[in-house]
Amino acid sequence: YHHLFEYLGKELDYQTQLIQRKTYTEINELIGKGQIDVAFICTGPYVTGMEEYGFEALATPIVRGSPYYHAYLIVNKYSGIKTIEDLKGRRFAFTDPESNTGALVPQYWLSQLGETPTTFFKDVQYTFSHDNSIIAVSELLVDGASVDSHIWEYYNLTNMNITAKTIVIKKSIPFGSPPIVASKYLSTDLKRNIQALLLNMHESQSGKEILKGLMIDRFDAPQEEWYQDVKRMKSVLNNPRLN
Repeated sequence: YHHLFEYLGKELDYQTQLIQRKTYTEINELIGKGQIDVAFICTGPYVTGMEEYGFEALATPIVRGSPYYHAYLIVNKYSGIKTIEDLKGRRFAFTDPESNTGALVPQYWLSQLGETPTTFFKDVQYTFSHDNSIIAVSELLVDGASVDSHIWEYYNLTNMNITAKTIVIKKSIPFGSPPIVASKYLSTDLKRNIQALLLNMHESQSGKEILKGLMIDRFDAPQEEWYQDVKRMKSVLNNPRLN
């Protein structure tokens, strides 16, 4: 993503610095403190953190013509596992505790079976990235994982030797794709300028090349209804009687 933020910095005449952390919570806290100005964040932390941390969504990526993405439940191609029920008593990988596709969705699926990760899986580990989860499944380090469909599809084009060892056995409903957000400490004018650049990025040759490398068609202004199902799932997990 550094090419994307370098593009914004060049167009705005700002120096940019790419900051990465291990967990989604660390990034949210830095945005909340004004120590990060603009960030790509997961859909889950966006839905839960917009009020606590005060960030504002500027743009949602449109991928393969859609503002949505899915959770892919993946297993090793040679494992013989065909359904989520087949993962009972197996080893499973979550990405981050705050991840939508990497944690919330599989927990929701289990709740529909009357199960929790503790009761259902033999062992659960956190990989802290969808890339790591895909690799862990391909190398049989775990039996299954739930991952961001955009990341799996990206790997399927750029690292097919890895995804070729995995298969998708379950696909979630669509959710609004992870947005680019701005800190509440950023000025309104600068937010609007950044948003305008993102929304028109596909119209410039250099912007189009960067987007192509990210497998993004273009950016669109976020619509809150794209993220309502994430809120609904969280409500169900917090109050199982709603299931």
